[in-house]
Amino acid sequence: MPEVLEGDLMTRDAKIALVVSRFNDFITSRLLDAAVDCYSRHGGDAGQLTVAHVPGSMELPVAAMKLAKTRKPDAVVCLGCVIRGQTSHYDHVASEAAHGIARVGIETGVPTIFGVITADTLEQAIERAGSKQGNQGAKAMLAAIEMVNLLKTI
Repeated sequence: MPEVLEGDLMTRDAKIALVVSRFNDFITSRLLDAAVDCYSRHGGDAGQLTVAHVPGSMELPVAAMKLAKTRKPDAVVCLGCVIRGQTSHYDHVASEAAHGIARVGIETGVPTIFGVITADTLEQAIERAGSKQGNQGAKAMLAAIEMVNLLKTI
């Protein structure tokens, strides 16, 4: 039988930083509320959380990197929402945000979670921010909690 390493979903007061895009605040504020609620429901004190607001999803990685290096959180959760428009701008923003967020985790060793909704329509974004498909903010927080505990196990 192989050794299996897993992280559980108890916060144990993990220090988690959230970086939240103000662009599409109608959606991102719901992601943030769900992430904070998820942290509390899994045993955490919301006072342990740090929240940084940035203008848009392109700015998520730089703020996440600075937080990871200076505040030394156990994890960083990046929350944003990019909705496709009539130009290719969507593709560039979504791609660069994803690459940048991944790079933060790789370079710092701090789990950095991609909680950015990428949607073709506003309706799809709303579905992923708490209606039909659950809330991506809560899912991102769960991933952060699990990764914090997994890395402690490793």
